[in-house]
Amino acid sequence: MKKLSILIVSFITMMSAKADEGMWTLYNLPQAVYQQMQAEGFQLPYSSLYESEDAIKNCVINFGGYCSGVVVSSDGLVFTNHHCGFEAIRSHSTVEHDYMLNGFYARSFEEELPNEDLFVSFMIEQKDITSELTAMGFFEMSAMEQGVFLDSLENVRSSEIKNKDNTLRLEIKPFYERNAYYQTTYRDFTDVRLVFTVPKSMGKFGGETDNWMWPRQTCDFSVFRIYANPDTNGPAEYSERNVPYHPKHWAPVSLQGYKDGDFAMTLGYPGTTNRYLSSYGIREMRDTQNEPRAQVRGVKQAEMIRHMRADEAVRIKYDSKYAQSANYWKNSIGMNKCIDSIGIINQKQEFENRIREYVDRTGYLKDKLDLDRLASLYQERYEPMKAFYNFWETFGRTNEFCTRAMRIHSGMEVKGPENKPKKQYVEFADNSDEWDEALDKDVFTVLLKNYREQVDEKYLPSFYNDIDKKFKGDYKAYVDYLYSKSALMKSGEKIYINSKAYKNDPGINLGTDLMTTYYALRTSMMHTEEEINDQEKYLAAARLRMEEDLPHYSDANFTMRLSYGQVGGFMLGGKPSGYYTTAESIVEKFDKQGEIIDYYAEPIMRELLSAKDFGKYTDKTTGKMQLCFLTNNDITGGNSGSPMFNGKGELIGLAFDGNWDSLSSDINFDSRLARCIGVDIRFVLFMMDKWGHADRLIREIGAK
Repeated sequence: MKKLSILIVSFITMMSAKADEGMWTLYNLPQAVYQQMQAEGFQLPYSSLYESEDAIKNCVINFGGYCSGVVVSSDGLVFTNHHCGFEAIRSHSTVEHDYMLNGFYARSFEEELPNEDLFVSFMIEQKDITSELTAMGFFEMSAMEQGVFLDSLENVRSSEIKNKDNTLRLEIKPFYERNAYYQTTYRDFTDVRLVFTVPKSMGKFGGETDNWMWPRQTCDFSVFRIYANPDTNGPAEYSERNVPYHPKHWAPVSLQGYKDGDFAMTLGYPGTTNRYLSSYGIREMRDTQNEPRAQVRGVKQAEMIRHMRADEAVRIKYDSKYAQSANYWKNSIGMNKCIDSIGIINQKQEFENRIREYVDRTGYLKDKLDLDRLASLYQERYEPMKAFYNFWETFGRTNEFCTRAMRIHSGMEVKGPENKPKKQYVEFADNSDEWDEALDKDVFTVLLKNYREQVDEKYLPSFYNDIDKKFKGDYKAYVDYLYSKSALMKSGEKIYINSKAYKNDPGINLGTDLMTTYYALRTSMMHTEEEINDQEKYLAAARLRMEEDLPHYSDANFTMRLSYGQVGGFMLGGKPSGYYTTAESIVEKFDKQGEIIDYYAEPIMRELLSAKDFGKYTDKTTGKMQLCFLTNNDITGGNSGSPMFNGKGELIGLAFDGNWDSLSSDINFDSRLARCIGVDIRFVLFMMDKWGHADRLIREIGAK
């Protein structure tokens, strides 16, 4: 016990020095971490996080498989970010009823809008099954055998759990670079309805100008509601019979605000981090992934925005697609700048030298971990990896034509009688409300040219020969030809797969060439993939053993994680950044909307945010209406919509972004500079109240 106490004290001292890095799983949260949380102002018992019926985890949700959210009422009301609800809002928008542009408020349960394919998940239980897998011989299997085994085990255990409760779902995921495996049980609700959203001008205020920047004034929230079976209060497919879900626990909402240095905690579903990644892997990420992503998306987005600004109907179709593309376009640019300015690769190499010394001294993994071999393997796949990311950013889900051209060769349902091959066909559903032909063609045209300029000739699909010979290098003429001659873009038309027309269709032949190139690139990388993954696994294992006296969190993998820290700013351009923004600051940006389109907002917004008195939404300490604030919580993509709690477990905001200096956090968390940006819950409620006049929702939430 004495040794353990010394270790805990040592750890707490070390944690204080390096601030509050960490994305911690809840069921096995180290006591030393909990004690540090208490020291910084967390006031609830350990059991309040995971174990008790009213544990905080029970009000936090996975929103849609890509974001986070929080339940804030006894009737299943959910807060998440505006950009997380973007696609649901867009899908209900038309030129006549543009909820994206004008906002939306359902004045009754009956007016709340259902959303096809949208779901939320509650985490029920999580546990470590590494020892079970070890006993089953799992770690002696090849990577392919492990994949098959895990799929089988997950299916068996899912069936077992569904036999007990058919509303549950089970996942098994790797942690600590595949050195451990956790089993997590979820309950999914699939009837999720849109309740409230502010206009895009506020929900995305600042646009790409302010994205990943501070100061921020974005009112990034939207409101949904979970519906349930009226008889069981459990999950149910959409039905008019369904009623609002009644959770056992929901987050209390606080109007009390925060001060500099106050405890702050986020719970959510961070997507992917790579903090155990080697220096060689970081170099690969910088040069072969981030660089092509930024370059290709920059070209694509220039065409998209040109069309979107010219036509409102086109803008509605592409608002969500553009936002998704632009977010990680800017992320890639910022991450690469941070990698170089901070010198992350050199820092990693220095740490790897310590690992080498440890392995040589102790003999741990001496016959397995080979950092020189790891360097060689990464170098071997460097060129094809860069070509692959250029290929995928150019042809993968970037325009409707290429999407269909590849889909027809990879998994589309074949219809028609099995015993009559000539009668078998595929057909594309009518999704004309999701894309525009003129934009699609122009994006395809510029990307075809750009791809050739970015890669070696050996990575060009065969149809480039046709562009050169038949179309004299005229990319536009080639694209026009494809659209006019191919059956691919004729939604609802049967395309008979054994017909002469199918074999001669230029779009289908383009798809063949694309898939051939895709598989060639994948094959050229795959022969090194398993060995690279094993070396990265051994490197992580060596680190965990070398630092075994300290708790370690695993990289994010879109499972629920806790992050804690304090409210507070950072040094920005040699000056204190401040830790909150005010109503005055957004009005100042409104004044610039003639120069910066991202600062446009409706006149009513200026009127509301120029008020002399903001009433109960005014901060009692500063006397200001506070809009957004900073904490040093450790977040990444997927944390969007994560609830931000104070030390009493009360909701004070929603995480929606990080600052520019946080962009390298996926590989290296710098507590001095990295900040989480949240929208103040008082700004959220102010907009619901004063702009939306959502009295029924304000009463339902009952903020105090």
